[in-house]
Amino acid sequence: MNIQEYIESGILEQYVLGTLTLREQTEVERLADAHTEIRQELDQITQALEGYALAHAAAPPAGMRERVLAGWQAAIQLEAPVAATPPVAEPGRVIAMPASEEPARTSGRALTWLMAAAVALLLISNFIFYRNWQNASQELTAMQSSRDELAANTRVVQERLTQRTNELAMFRDDAYHTVQLNGTPNAPGAKARVHFNPTTKAVYVEVRNLPKPPEGKQYQLWALDNGKPIDAGMLAEATMTGDSVQLMKSIASAQAFAMTVEPAGGSASPTLSSMAVLGNMN
Repeated sequence: MNIQEYIESGILEQYVLGTLTLREQTEVERLADAHTEIRQELDQITQALEGYALAHAAAPPAGMRERVLAGWQAAIQLEAPVAATPPVAEPGRVIAMPASEEPARTSGRALTWLMAAAVALLLISNFIFYRNWQNASQELTAMQSSRDELAANTRVVQERLTQRTNELAMFRDDAYHTVQLNGTPNAPGAKARVHFNPTTKAVYVEVRNLPKPPEGKQYQLWALDNGKPIDAGMLAEATMTGDSVQLMKSIASAQAFAMTVEPAGGSASPTLSSMAVLGNMN
């Protein structure tokens, strides 16, 4: 037995609406006891149908109760046997026998069952539409979330591609002077590079190897112009680990560059005792 096909057949909705025969109801209950998936689906349909009914409930029109009762009374009177008065025979008169009323009563009962079946079918159709609409709404929300996530990832990739393109252009530009920064006794194995364009005043820093600074500390780049230190900016985490080349503050003139370890956010003047790398322009 394919449980999923059984669930999707619509028989569970008919069970909840009470349109199945006694044998069919018994079969649904047996399968629901035997299969957890069917029981869960049956419970969900029941809850959803109750929610749908509550959401769309409306007060009956005025006089509805009286009209329904009157209709039932009329139907009962139509089906109740009426004693017919036998025709009186007269000489020379042909008496027509009354037509049987059974076909009319049978037609009325058939119409009643057809109307009940139509109402049940309408309820089932509305409920299935409501459940499918809920599923479609959830799927649409998930698709929109995936689309937004994809758009965000695309923006990140585009920004990274633009950054790499700019870095490549910088490396190929002969106007940039590369300054090799070597480690000091504080960090003998440290290495970094500064790419300085005297014309545009642009400064890029590229880390080869730097020790991780203490907690609450950050590397700060300094340009030395005639021995005077000028703040060239703080190194980002990605730059410090060598993951990217960082554009620093513009510098008008410099003969050397250095990095020191400073409190997070930077200092107004360098802490010379914490200098990690130093390099002169050729």
